[in-house]
Amino acid sequence: MQSLFQQQSHNLPFEKIAAIDLGSNSFHMVTAQIHHGQLRITNEYGEKVQLAAGLNEGVLSEEAEQRGLDCLARFAQIIEDMPPGSVRIVGTNALRVASNRYSFIGKAMDIISHPVEIIAGREEARLIYVGVSNTMDHGEQKRLVVDIGGGSTELIIGQQLKPILTDSLHMGCVSFRQRFFANGNINKSNFQKAVTAARLELLGIQDDYLEKDWDVAIGSSGTIKAAYNIIKENAWSKKGITPKALKMIQKSLLEAGHSDKIDLIGLKPERKSTFAAGIAILTAIFECFDIKQMNFSNGALREGVLYDIMGRYNESDIRESTIQYLLNQYHIDTQQSKLVAHTALSALAQVKDDWQLNSVAVEDLLRWSALVHEVGLGISHSKYHKHGAYILSESDLPGFSQQEQQALAMLVLRHRRKFSQSLVYRFTKSDQVELDKLAILLRLTIVMHHDRKKGDMPIFTLQAEGKTLKIEFLPEWLDSRPLTKATLQQEADYLAVEGYTLSFS
Repeated sequence: MQSLFQQQSHNLPFEKIAAIDLGSNSFHMVTAQIHHGQLRITNEYGEKVQLAAGLNEGVLSEEAEQRGLDCLARFAQIIEDMPPGSVRIVGTNALRVASNRYSFIGKAMDIISHPVEIIAGREEARLIYVGVSNTMDHGEQKRLVVDIGGGSTELIIGQQLKPILTDSLHMGCVSFRQRFFANGNINKSNFQKAVTAARLELLGIQDDYLEKDWDVAIGSSGTIKAAYNIIKENAWSKKGITPKALKMIQKSLLEAGHSDKIDLIGLKPERKSTFAAGIAILTAIFECFDIKQMNFSNGALREGVLYDIMGRYNESDIRESTIQYLLNQYHIDTQQSKLVAHTALSALAQVKDDWQLNSVAVEDLLRWSALVHEVGLGISHSKYHKHGAYILSESDLPGFSQQEQQALAMLVLRHRRKFSQSLVYRFTKSDQVELDKLAILLRLTIVMHHDRKKGDMPIFTLQAEGKTLKIEFLPEWLDSRPLTKATLQQEADYLAVEGYTLSFS
């Protein structure tokens, strides 16, 4: 199983990258070549896995799990020789809500040699917007972007490359099919019930979106792509999706009376079972936001992930902006946090080979945790490490997967007091071992700077072998700092409880 933190150099010049979207309805993979900083799609693959259809009271069925694993086994052939960091695999709503998602992820990572990440709903929305904005140019116009998936619906307002407002609602074409069209029947009653349910979901964000205003509405992905193609093939509109054209689709669905009997030019057979549910959600969106026209974008989540991969290697990593936002929002002492980060990276450099902490992802995680370890002081000094962990685990952190976000929260939680503190979130055994080691490095460097002296950079050597660590400072440095010496001894006691031996001189 590959580690979450496995990644190579920031400067690695990938010629080929890939994104895999483990959606609630379908799994998709897209590969691309990069030439002179430009991205060119080379291949696209997709299979209707229907993970969400296999959810029963929040538990993913063995059959649905196997469908997903079989699909990934086929995808694995395409990317098996690609280096770490060149492939991102993201799971969306069905895996977000599945209580047994860790079982699926573990099996998936035994099949495919790249980490599987679960992304939050708003992060999914952000990546969808990245995909749309990089494939469609609307100048200074504001966009409303809508993406109806199998388990969730994402809405975004943005301008140029920047999302302004992002939301993810727990409604999708698979979940709505199960609620309102389970037997395949389509009639005015159940269709209107589905529309009403969708409008109720939208009610909580309706005013915020109407206040922001927008110039153009863009749809992406399955349901909207199908509706757009049907309207185009039947010549029902020359302006993309319109309320009138949407009514014509509704009429055809009601006339069919059952999903098996839908006969619309432009609709793929595998989408028939979920199409009425998706159109009900789209109808509610048109009604709530008074949309007169919606165009379609070929760019969506998968393309957004591709551009996000490129951003991580060309100094436009959104995660760096997120960390900077936290520093500003919670008025973190940046001089202190940068001193801690600098010393933490120095410590890492000395033990990374012995502790097998050689990836850039590990370095980034340690640096970020050092920069924001005092974020909880914005709430209270008492138990501020716990406040900080809560902020980091529960906030929307653009660019971070759920695993990365929880790992960051875990390090902040464990940077002081008992080393055994833990979040509810489950990590793989290998990732947990790496987090333990990073937490130790963070704790030790914070102790070295606990007197908060500006510009005071301790000179030390750090050796690690298994669970044994030894720190040596310049002669007399430690003797002139009795509080630091006492705090290091306290750290040695904390670590001893977990089987680590720390000595210093």
